[in-house]
Amino acid sequence: MAASGDDVFSKVQSVLTDALGVDAEEVSPEKTLQGDLGAESIDFLDIVFRLEKAFSIKIPKGELFPDDILNNPDYVEGDRLTRSGLERLKTAMPHADFSKFESAPYVSTMPELFTVGTIVKYVENKLRAA
Repeated sequence: MAASGDDVFSKVQSVLTDALGVDAEEVSPEKTLQGDLGAESIDFLDIVFRLEKAFSIKIPKGELFPDDILNNPDYVEGDRLTRSGLERLKTAMPHADFSKFESAPYVSTMPELFTVGTIVKYVENKLRAA
């Protein structure tokens, strides 16, 4: 039987509180990992490891947190994603909400896409596909 949305959120919340040393009350769906919860780049590896363990899933490198887009000149011009960069990011992250980002796709605001809710949706998609 698949985990319910509440079960997934609860486990993600636990993973993030442990990985980032924050209180559970701070971890809500709209919170960003970096801006609101203080995650640093090294924390993303720990988060992936803990999610894999908590949900018994495999998360391939770059799948949850795409890392190949920002280094490709076809995808970035200055501080802005190109049209093809934005499309590539949307394809790589179908679990993210692009409603705000799409109108101003700046590299500097890309971390705002990585919210608790984004991780919950990602895990739910992985569990459904399994």
